[in-house]
Amino acid sequence: MVIHRFWLSPNVKQVIRSGDLATLSAVLKDRTPNDLADLIIDLMPSEQLVVFRHLPRKAAVDTFQYLLPSVQERLLKAMTPQEGAEILNAMSPDDRTVLLEKLTDAASQEVLQLLTPAERAVAVSLLEFPEHSVGRLMTPDYVSAREHWSVQQVLDYIRTHGHDSETLNHVYVVDGKRTLIDDIRMRQFLLAGLTDRVSDLMDRQFVALRATDSQETAVAVFKREDRTALPVIDGQGKLVGIVTIDDVLDVAEEEATEDIHKIGGMEALDEPYMEISLLRMVRKRAGWLVLLFLGEMLTATAMGFFEREIERAVVLALFIPLIISSGGNSGSQASTLVIRSLALSEIALRDWWKVMRREVISGLALGAVLGAIGFLRITLWSAFSDVYGPHWLGVALTVALALIGVVLWGTLAGSMLPFALRRLGFDPATSSAPFVATLVDVTGLIIYFGIAAIILRDSLLR
Repeated sequence: MVIHRFWLSPNVKQVIRSGDLATLSAVLKDRTPNDLADLIIDLMPSEQLVVFRHLPRKAAVDTFQYLLPSVQERLLKAMTPQEGAEILNAMSPDDRTVLLEKLTDAASQEVLQLLTPAERAVAVSLLEFPEHSVGRLMTPDYVSAREHWSVQQVLDYIRTHGHDSETLNHVYVVDGKRTLIDDIRMRQFLLAGLTDRVSDLMDRQFVALRATDSQETAVAVFKREDRTALPVIDGQGKLVGIVTIDDVLDVAEEEATEDIHKIGGMEALDEPYMEISLLRMVRKRAGWLVLLFLGEMLTATAMGFFEREIERAVVLALFIPLIISSGGNSGSQASTLVIRSLALSEIALRDWWKVMRREVISGLALGAVLGAIGFLRITLWSAFSDVYGPHWLGVALTVALALIGVVLWGTLAGSMLPFALRRLGFDPATSSAPFVATLVDVTGLIIYFGIAAIILRDSLLR
């Protein structure tokens, strides 16, 4: 599919420039909305509008919903008010809400004015829910039934009113006050007798989301229940909409992207890399860099504290990068593992003690491996060179033991910091790999020179 997109785009550009609109319509015919969205994104803004205007109305609406909000906004500005109104009124309410969320207040108001009174009322009602809540994800387009209906009545109702429904996988059973009392798979209706009642198919067991639940909660529930759609109820249990898996997958992708950005030591961009302004990107990256830079200054302070030891045993300075980088790397590994496990609910806050025990063993084992390699390296070099002086054995022991201590400390710090942040109500991803590495750099120097002071006090540090 991707390869096809690359050879198609140049052909479309050539056709547009030639002005052969009949050929353009033929080239675009029978393309899926996904393909068309990829194609439009690759074109220049002026070319995007030409392509979009030559799509059939339904294809145009479906394609528009796959475009990035920035591209959608650009197209809307280029369209006539009538063209924009046709697209916006035909969009599914949940996809339209995503667009409205991304727009400025002024642009959002302009879009709302293009909607019909009925669609505007739906859009405003969805925007009234808290940001990042399930209410912002849901659509009011669904199929509901009453428990006294027959299967024949339900099927007839679906044929009449189901065209605009987001999905027909489930039929939601409500009472006279629209309180949700059950959800039934369409499979059950198709296999049941036409004279059977809805009540005969009910077990009154269902899973529902609340409109005020967080979107992260929706991701967790969809994963647990293995569903393609879930009903959404208000505080009184009334059915107000449904959420479908495609919207939840978008949320999951945004969450993962945000966590990756934080683990990399920066604020989440919240916009595509090529769409965010350079100034905003610098701001989001500069904050963490400044904090990490100030943290690394403590490393220089620690080295100044051990200045006399370095003067007496200059050879110790050779291994400072090795020691602190090993501790930082081990801490980064541990923090990444724990952050991801917390995000996937593989571990909980109550498991901190179990994680600590595992990381103590892991840290000792990893430190022993690195320490053995460091000891062997110094020993082999000393057999052919005197670069480490006559006290090479003491230096080798110092480096080996320091590696064990620093790697152990790095794994403990990296694994426990996410738990501490979660306990305090912060996002564990904030304990990014660079932050852990900076923390371990400073403490690693103290461990290294502390061990050196003990082992080499009667030789190099005498």
